[in-house]
Amino acid sequence: MDYRTIQKSRIQHLNDAEITEGKYVLYWMQQSQRADYNHALEYAIQQANRLGQGVVVAFGLMDDYPEANLRHYTFMLEGLKETQVTLARRGIKMVVQRGAPAEVALKLSRDASLVVCDCGYLRHQKAWRDELARNAECGVVQVESDAVIPLAVVSQKAEYAARTIRPKIHKHLADYLIDFKHTSVKNTSLGLNLPGIDLDDIDAVLQTLKLDRSVPAVSNFLKGGSARARQMFKTFLHQRLSRYVGNRNQPQTDDVSYMSPYLHFGQISALYLALQISRADDELQAGKESYLEEMIVRRELAMNFVNYSPHYDSYKCLPNWARQTLAEHTGDPREHVYTRRQLENARTHDEYWNAAMREMRYTGFMHNYMRMYWGKKILEWSKTPEHAFRTTLAINNKYFLDGRDPNSYTGVAWIFGIHDRAWFERAIFGKIRYMAASGLERKCDIKGYVEKVDRLVEQFS
Repeated sequence: MDYRTIQKSRIQHLNDAEITEGKYVLYWMQQSQRADYNHALEYAIQQANRLGQGVVVAFGLMDDYPEANLRHYTFMLEGLKETQVTLARRGIKMVVQRGAPAEVALKLSRDASLVVCDCGYLRHQKAWRDELARNAECGVVQVESDAVIPLAVVSQKAEYAARTIRPKIHKHLADYLIDFKHTSVKNTSLGLNLPGIDLDDIDAVLQTLKLDRSVPAVSNFLKGGSARARQMFKTFLHQRLSRYVGNRNQPQTDDVSYMSPYLHFGQISALYLALQISRADDELQAGKESYLEEMIVRRELAMNFVNYSPHYDSYKCLPNWARQTLAEHTGDPREHVYTRRQLENARTHDEYWNAAMREMRYTGFMHNYMRMYWGKKILEWSKTPEHAFRTTLAINNKYFLDGRDPNSYTGVAWIFGIHDRAWFERAIFGKIRYMAASGLERKCDIKGYVEKVDRLVEQFS
């Protein structure tokens, strides 16, 4: 197979309009915010080459992106600045304009022969693409680039659990886990006179935006950008992958890749990461399989969940058995009940939970094993499970760099029973899976984790 070929299963025509006689091919970049391993970008270049035109990349920078704050915007702009520079080296002009994403894309589509967009699975992302497709006078083509295997190829319904989607993914994996090469740009667009925001001074750009500034940036810990992501992943491959299986659930260690924020903003390609992992030494096979399970099976299960579950961000998304068992125990006495403010300020009786909350607040990240415990305790310490769901999701989306993501919505729903089975019945939880501080003490060096977080807070506060 030609490594420059974009699989037809990634391509979807969103309207019936034809290619027109415009000045350029427009790639509206929204989800896949990168210049490398980007199928949508390469498709746009191929179409532009065929038409004898250049490619313009557009990004709509809005003030009020749902639940985003200064932390998220800083990380995103750090990545967009790098992407703009990288695209310019390929002869591609990237324009960042202030406004709602679909409106910016529609405005720039008026001089375009064709519009190409990437694929987003959340409700508002789909609505933006529908709006553009309805109103654009030229063809609009969506190219899926953030999933290793396109979602519709794997399944066309909401999957019950990892065990049901896993064989469907593995059935197609060899067809999609293939290398990817750039298409040469035949016609530059750098000379086009298109107004845009200057990203050279990110702080100055941030000052012009109406943002929630209550959550500070964490650039000293995790800085945005594809180059930074590749550098961190290279370090993971060479220094930590050998310990990944043994330490994946050991939060006192740092034997994780830290790729989730970069995947969330599309600054790194899941296909690129999967290829890098698959090429690692055979002696690391256990680590390779474990990492690919998390990054492909579990991640695409999350994408499947939000894509096919209209209430993915609501308590209504939970399976009937989970809501029923929680309802049966809503009246159970709670030894501890905390307000959202107390939780956000890490003021509970549980030092392990407090450490997890502080890691989230100060770094925008939390070890995945602690994320499960963190969420389970909010369920235990809330007046009702419905209130717990809303609180967990709100705090998750506020502080995590990778919040507001299919993985986040799925992770929160998992706390309450999605993609899981019924367990032994107990107070408050009913048949929902339970986690206890004593379990942390048995399974990991939880005191070491608290000490690690103390050091992080001292370093980055």
